[in-house]
Amino acid sequence: MTMPRPRPRPFGRALCAMITPFTADGGPDLDGAQKLASHLVAEGCDGLVLNGTTGESPTTTDAEKTALVRAVREAVGDRAAVVAGVGSASTRHTVELGRAAQNAGADGLLVVTPYYSRPPQAALTAHFRQVADAVGIPLMLYDIPGRTGTRIEPDTLMRVSAHPRIVAVKDCAYDLLGSSKVIARTSLAYYSGCEETNLPLYAVGAAGFVSTVANAAPRPMRAVLDAFDAGRTAEATALNQLTLPLTELMMASGLPGTVTAKALLGAIGLPAGPVREPLQPADRETAGGLLAAYEELARLYPPDRQAGPAPALLGPAQSWT
Repeated sequence: MTMPRPRPRPFGRALCAMITPFTADGGPDLDGAQKLASHLVAEGCDGLVLNGTTGESPTTTDAEKTALVRAVREAVGDRAAVVAGVGSASTRHTVELGRAAQNAGADGLLVVTPYYSRPPQAALTAHFRQVADAVGIPLMLYDIPGRTGTRIEPDTLMRVSAHPRIVAVKDCAYDLLGSSKVIARTSLAYYSGCEETNLPLYAVGAAGFVSTVANAAPRPMRAVLDAFDAGRTAEATALNQLTLPLTELMMASGLPGTVTAKALLGAIGLPAGPVREPLQPADRETAGGLLAAYEELARLYPPDRQAGPAPALLGPAQSWT
């Protein structure tokens, strides 16, 4: 029997899909971004993914995107990977964004499937290869057909995996069989982009996750992977279950994760600011529910948690932010 290859982890394991903090008047809050980035890294994030869906990339300018990458790079130094979202509906524009992000200090690029035009698989292959050829840092492809309208089919992923700079996938395709096949047959590092698949995908060989919930709860999200890696699979399952109420409210309540993440971060005193239109802020009731779920998770998961006791038997309630 052939033993499985070691998991490739080009950007670490626990990555946060970081929000883009704004000031009260809606402008970029680069100081806030640096504070939030430093906090997330101190709380266990191996990497930060900027200018993605959660980072409101559809409503930030090219200059704002580049400035954010530069500011976060300065804040975290070499303590974490910085992956910059550069995907767009245009190959030429994606290349321009990718080069700007590389020059600003990004370690990698998140390249989403071109949206709206719904290119066929051969065109996707050409798009990803052209972007990879044009830059000097690795790519994480973003497969999220629910938003883009087009799946990156497993055969396409296996085909483009031969390119030396296409190294990873952020997976929001909800196809465990297809993802498992690509993981088994290529060296692509898979990162779950949907919190409910973090543990299942990790169990079949993924590298880790890119999480919106990690904006507010980086330690509990990472703890699931830590327990699994240590061979404590029952504990990993229990810890994963603790995160589900907050995950459901943040990611499956009918509101975009950007809206819920900013509402919760604002409630717990971390830089966030308003969302940009057409998004609208969460109402008071929603924000209150998010805060209650967050506080319950904090009560069940204190910061001094050590390996051994089951989560229900852990120490006194306290906050881990």
